[in-house]
Amino acid sequence: MPRVIHFEVHAEDPARAIRFYETLLGWQFTAWGGGEVEYWLIKTGEDGTPGINGGLVRRRSAIDGQAVIAYVCTVDVADLATTLAKAKQLGAIEAVPTMPIPGVGWLAYVKDTEGNVFGMMQADSNAR
Repeated sequence: MPRVIHFEVHAEDPARAIRFYETLLGWQFTAWGGGEVEYWLIKTGEDGTPGINGGLVRRRSAIDGQAVIAYVCTVDVADLATTLAKAKQLGAIEAVPTMPIPGVGWLAYVKDTEGNVFGMMQADSNAR
């Protein structure tokens, strides 16, 4: 079956988004010179570990206040409360409060500095 192999973050201010994700999650960004569009490759972890890498591109138009129609990517974090607090300090807005996913872990959604929604999950088989 088809699997997600890449994700893309759209940003009004790419430098601001890069600072946000570098500081919050330690992601590494490398400018890609493969075309006319500003694009950065995102390394989210070491090769050979579970997960995918992605890209960041300048948003082509302003967010119009309508619902975002997109996939929501969820990031594995060691401590959801600490990471959520750090995200807010960096300018994120809580979109969905922390909730248990029974037998799996704790999940929260935030909007990043560019208005994109992403999830953060702390594994915990005892979550109820």
